[in-house]
Amino acid sequence: MINSDSRKLTCNLLEIDKNLGSEDLEAVKFFCIDFIPWKKLETVESAHNLFHYLMNEDILNEEDNFIVAELLYRIKSISLLAKLDYTKEAVEKDLPRRGRVSEYRQMLYDLSEGFTKGDVETAVFFLRGHIPKKQSTDSALELLTCLEKQGLISETNISLLEETCQKISPELLKILAAYKERQESKEQSTETLPSPGAGGFYLLKGLSVNDPPRNHYPHTEESGSMREYSGRLHSFGASQDLKAGNVQEPSLQQPAGQDQLKPAEVSALYKMNRSRRGYCLIFNNVYFKGRLKPRAGSQKDAMELESVFKWLGFEVKKYDDKTSDELLQLLNDWQSSEYWKGSDCLVCCILSHGESGKIYAADGCLISINKITSFFTAKQCPLLAKKPKLFFIQACQGSKPHQPVYLEADNHELGSLGADAQTSGFIPTQQQMASSIPEEADFLLGMATVDGYFSYRDVQRGTWFIQGLCEKLRELVPRREDILSILTAVNDDVSKRSDKNGLKKQMPQPAYTLRRKLIFPVPSDPPPVSEQL
Repeated sequence: MINSDSRKLTCNLLEIDKNLGSEDLEAVKFFCIDFIPWKKLETVESAHNLFHYLMNEDILNEEDNFIVAELLYRIKSISLLAKLDYTKEAVEKDLPRRGRVSEYRQMLYDLSEGFTKGDVETAVFFLRGHIPKKQSTDSALELLTCLEKQGLISETNISLLEETCQKISPELLKILAAYKERQESKEQSTETLPSPGAGGFYLLKGLSVNDPPRNHYPHTEESGSMREYSGRLHSFGASQDLKAGNVQEPSLQQPAGQDQLKPAEVSALYKMNRSRRGYCLIFNNVYFKGRLKPRAGSQKDAMELESVFKWLGFEVKKYDDKTSDELLQLLNDWQSSEYWKGSDCLVCCILSHGESGKIYAADGCLISINKITSFFTAKQCPLLAKKPKLFFIQACQGSKPHQPVYLEADNHELGSLGADAQTSGFIPTQQQMASSIPEEADFLLGMATVDGYFSYRDVQRGTWFIQGLCEKLRELVPRREDILSILTAVNDDVSKRSDKNGLKKQMPQPAYTLRRKLIFPVPSDPPPVSEQL
């Protein structure tokens, strides 16, 4: 059922559509080139078609209609801003932070506004060797689009434009000169930024994935179930047999945040500028009924997680020692909460004992990880549809190897293992790991260890995985790293840890169905200092 906010937005967009002429539509489409594919734009015949596509991509929704306000502002249809409850001044104030259109695109539009019909005809004649004969070039925007498609002009190459303007209208060179000056100024300021040094996490060792992932996030025209992402599940493991997917060479540039990226790159990010960042739910099981040992040191993990995610702008809710019924009821309550409507994402951290694909509740009952994540699929929790849902699971996923004296393994065994446990023949498969991921897009599952193995917990300092996660979030969020690069750094950190004899090791394993990059906005406050018990 369509809610009142959605109905109001639809009516307003239809009104805007009625008031836009063919030239206005051409200008709007031109401004959308940075974040809508060429082929898609070619099929757009009305502003209504364009708005529909933006809504499908979650660039436009009832919570955030700024993209339409920006487009109207840039084509100078100021009177239509009132239909979205915006003013010219309000748009100008938010443009530096929320604008998607690049400075390059605006420069081309300004240039086109300076072309007369005669200028366009002269430019077409001058550039006849570069323009296909059947290509429509009746307007300046069509001409500029044609040159872009052929790669003759770009954000860093405007020499052909300079040559053309020199021939037809030297006055227009002022626009190009001002653009070049601004770009050179930006490059100079970028050169003064420190680059990652020897201590940077780009130089990783001991990993099956040797470099941080870059530009390998699956992106489709439509979101949907995992069946639509066949072959696109990415999972990082300790063994070369666990393939990581389309991992490419690392970037030596310091990754930019949403406010530093090009508009086309921003459109590939999850939106993180709603009214609320979201909730971080922490389920911390320390004491259990039956034969499960207490998890000394887990409170340290819970404190660290609460501190770090509050710093990142999340509201934090912590639950201690919940039974299976209590935990499932809480998940059901959060599933139906209206809170998610204005939130960016969900974070859920579970600290407990575990087995392959499952965790223990405080009553000693096992709950599958898939059952937990299924509460927040797009079907079960529509208010979180197309929004990232991050789950961090600190629990053993098997019974190898024997635990050392001063470290405790987060599994269900008491004392040392029996011989049958070590010779049971259990061999986890990649398919078993994949079964923990819900059949939906926009999930990330950060496991403390690969399937079949122990994860370790220092009884005073907390678990290797959670402490490494919190440390890397504090270190790398200010450097504007995306969440998968941060988890790769966590892999590196945990893989280097061991017991005093160097015999016990651990390898975390992220798996995900994310469609976009997730970069947390940099908090204004400095990172919190590690909590001490």
